Amino acid sequence: MNRTGRALALGCLLLLQPLLAHAQAGGNSLLIPAMGRCTLNTQPQDLTQALAACQKASDEGDAQAQYELGEFYYEGKNAPRDLNQALSYFEKASLQGHAQAQFKLGTMFFHGEGVQANNVQAYILLKMAAVNGAEDALDTADEVTEKMPREELEVATQVLGQIFRKYLMELQNADGRTPFAPLP
Repeated sequence: MNRTGRALALGCLLLLQPLLAHAQAGGNSLLIPAMGRCTLNTQPQDLTQALAACQKASDEGDAQAQYELGEFYYEGKNAPRDLNQALSYFEKASLQGHAQAQFKLGTMFFHGEGVQANNVQAYILLKMAAVNGAEDALDTADEVTEKMPREELEVATQVLGQIFRKYLMELQNADGRTPFAPLP
């Protein structure tokens, strides 16, 4: 990304910082911090119990647990690699605004891992991951952009714009304030 583009993107992220604070206070559909309750970095003899705990947390909607399970199946270190399972868990966490899940899902779409390669979906997910705090997402989005025809980039930009407009409207309608009004 060129210097002006990176400065613009970082400026947009700074504008969204108050929205993140609002998300942490009231919880909305785009910017939700992940609060984990599971870890799969255990001794082999404890793995079955750790998997059960993560699965329970995931079933209860814990985005970090969903992400951890996605990583577990994606990496395939202590179990056979299962990209379908990884994709499923990353999607669940991504829909809750988990930045690293969005980043991983975006890279899976970019490289065609477990899914057919789709640069439009990859671009959208990577941009959302960047907004949510995944530091490397902008660089990877730049790689995707280099491989996209202009028409695909226009479609991706339009869809991303619609997502953000809907999100801003949700914020405005939630408490009657404009999205950029100072927080109380």
